[in-house]
Amino acid sequence: MTHREVAWRVFAAEFSDSNLEQHGEGEKAPSYLVTPLGARINRVVAVGVITDIQNTGSDEEPLWKARMSDPTGTFYISAGQFQLEAARELAKLKPPVFAAIVGKFRTYSPEPGVTYVSIRPEAVKKVDAKTRDYWVFEACKSLKRRLDACAEAAKMDPVTAEEMSALGYDDLAQGVAAAAAHYGEVDLERYKAMLLDSLRYLLPESQHAQETPEAKEPEEHADAPTEEETVAEDSLEAEMSPTAEEGKLLAMLGGISKDRRGAALEDIAKAAKKDGFDQAKVEVMLDSLLDKGLIFEPKIGRYMVS
Repeated sequence: MTHREVAWRVFAAEFSDSNLEQHGEGEKAPSYLVTPLGARINRVVAVGVITDIQNTGSDEEPLWKARMSDPTGTFYISAGQFQLEAARELAKLKPPVFAAIVGKFRTYSPEPGVTYVSIRPEAVKKVDAKTRDYWVFEACKSLKRRLDACAEAAKMDPVTAEEMSALGYDDLAQGVAAAAAHYGEVDLERYKAMLLDSLRYLLPESQHAQETPEAKEPEEHADAPTEEETVAEDSLEAEMSPTAEEGKLLAMLGGISKDRRGAALEDIAKAAKKDGFDQAKVEVMLDSLLDKGLIFEPKIGRYMVS
């Protein structure tokens, strides 16, 4: 099974703080954006409130740009002629609106020492508040793991990928080591405060519950969703949540990957036989769970629940 790039769930503030880009060798080698906390991003999935959309190109060659807010800051999104399907979907949205974006990172440096980061979308979908809150929770879990890894790295001098791997952070080892060398001492307390604020954001009594885009729209525009919008929302929730079969595999994986090394593919396939899954089916489901960010590979070929 070939290695798949995980779509990271990273808050806007950490994404925007990033300015380290790593280029792979070879024509088709992936590039990565390394965040201050060691996320090594090729693809990202972000959910928030799109507050502004503009066509900064022309009718013949549109270039759609948007801003999307999460509990920590703003993502900048740009889709043009090479992202036609995403650009079309972006153009349909009427801010303010909840949306999910899956795409690659893009950096722009107008002058030395200044780097702007944006998302080049592969897929854009309108979603609801429930999906946005689910993403916030998953992004909090991902942020907590990186904070734990960086706390361990702070005890090392120098920080090495080998030592990080030995502590069970194989999935973050390269990124944390590269981040330590590039960013130096990172203010972990700032990111811890970000984590706490984002978790508070999910509480029922939090102010955002009364400030949804739907609540801000005039009553005459609060029409029922169209059939197309309902299908799109249901489709996204299906994409971000495990299917019934994937749920079985996820529960089983949680039971056999007790240590930080994760479970090997052959062990997963063997355990999954009792549910009637052959190895080919298991590989397809593992790929899907990786893309949804529900599992990760501490080492290539070994899997753990996120």
